[in-house]
This record gives sequence, structure tokens and C-alpha cells, in this order.
Amino acid sequence: MDASELRNKTPDELRDQLVQLKKEAFNLRFRKATNQLENTARMRAVRRDTARVLTVLNEKARTETGAAAAES
Repeated sequence: MDASELRNKTPDELRDQLVQLKKEAFNLRFRKATNQLENTARMRAVRRDTARVLTVLNEKARTETGAAAAES
């Protein structure tokens, strides 16, 4: 997942993707605890994808509030 792909999505789509990533992270942690996890690198990828989504959401929120403040 690339940050430029995320910037093209709406905030609602980003929030949906964030929920999916958090569910996947939970499942990966559960599988790791029961020694069923084969691809441990996926945990790192999910954490980083979550951070990217949160970063883009914050960027979008900041630009919206900046635009609203400029209009006032």
C-alpha cells in the first residue's frame, strides 16, 4: 500500500480500511500467541499500513480545518 493511493481515497474509505487493518492485526496477534503464525513479517506490514492510513486521515483533517479557518 502506497501513501499516494491512500490520498486518493475519501475519509470514509480510509476509516473502513483502518477498521480492516485493526481486525487483521488482532487476528495476527492471536495467531502468534497460539503459535500458528507463519508469516511474522505481515505483522510489521499491517502496523505500518495502519500508521499510513492514520497519517493520511490526519493530513486530510488538518487541511479541512485550515480551509475552514481561512474562510472565517
